[in-house]
Amino acid sequence: MPLNHPKANPSTQLRKRLNQPGILPLPGAFNAITAKLIEKTGFEGVYVTGAGLINGMTGYPDIGLLSVTEVTQFAGYIANAVEIPVICDADTGYGEALQVKRTVELFEQAGVAGIHLEDQLSPKRCGHLEGKQLVSLEDMQTKIRAACRARQNPDFLIIGRVDARGVTNLHDSIRRAKAYVEAGADMIFPEAMQSREEFAQFAKAVDIPLLANMTEFGKSPYLTTADFEALGYKIVIFPMTAFRVMMHAVEEALVTLKQTGTQQGFLDRMQTRQTLYSLIEYDAYNEWDKQCS
Repeated sequence: MPLNHPKANPSTQLRKRLNQPGILPLPGAFNAITAKLIEKTGFEGVYVTGAGLINGMTGYPDIGLLSVTEVTQFAGYIANAVEIPVICDADTGYGEALQVKRTVELFEQAGVAGIHLEDQLSPKRCGHLEGKQLVSLEDMQTKIRAACRARQNPDFLIIGRVDARGVTNLHDSIRRAKAYVEAGADMIFPEAMQSREEFAQFAKAVDIPLLANMTEFGKSPYLTTADFEALGYKIVIFPMTAFRVMMHAVEEALVTLKQTGTQQGFLDRMQTRQTLYSLIEYDAYNEWDKQCS
């Protein structure tokens, strides 16, 4: 947690923001320092990307290979580093109803403001890739009911992610979304819509706050936050944007370093030591330590 900064309950903070006008864009973070940059830039929340976590922390593909304890530990570092609320990808809930109960408990303990659960069978897949399989509508309703019943803070956000568009069709996505709302979901995340018209059609059919995914190189067209707000969406996530920019920049720097044997040619593309120290409040920690002596 930022040094000596009081912190509001993240779930209540998020609910308050969602009740205000305007859309909430959430850039994705896979570690705490990226989350701090997101906060510094002026965004009002952070999205913890499941793909970014597993790609960045382990080098594994995003097919459900991290455990709930690993994910909540990483998410806890991120939530603790910022004062703005954090929403996290909770994959399929890491099991059935009893496992979902523990999943919600661990995410709440980690300081996360809300999670989304997806209606896929394990091993799950990125929502914009082929090869996904869906759980039954009834099984997903059970998971959502379990998640809502398990939360200690009624403001903790339970988001139902619908992956049916890439498996069956848009009509089935809408049908499932309505069933998840009946089960208690606070928000719906329609994954992999394939046109602006599909995003619009979904929003007209499902009368509950909606989350849109603006991932790169996927099945959805590139729409702006203003576009989504006009369509009636409340949150837009950019899960891997920062991660992909970072990886491209690091790769370019490493190639240059290998070729030239020096980093001097790209110092102007680096975050300076002083900028980093300011971001992590280095001087404030040293001062706090002195005051304890």
